[in-house]
Amino acid sequence: MLRFRRMRSLQKFASVHASVYNHFNLERSLTSRAHFKKNRAVALAEWRRLCTA
Repeated sequence: MLRFRRMRSLQKFASVHASVYNHFNLERSLTSRAHFKKNRAVALAEWRRLCTA
């Protein structure tokens, strides 16, 4: 947090980081490997679609 000169920059980073983390955090320990890989592929495809738009 010391790298951020302004509180606004820190808040913006934290907001974006939380959104991305929640998008990719799939609770690996609670699902089977096949289900995890399928969900991960869907999340990554959606992320790529959003980045190209």
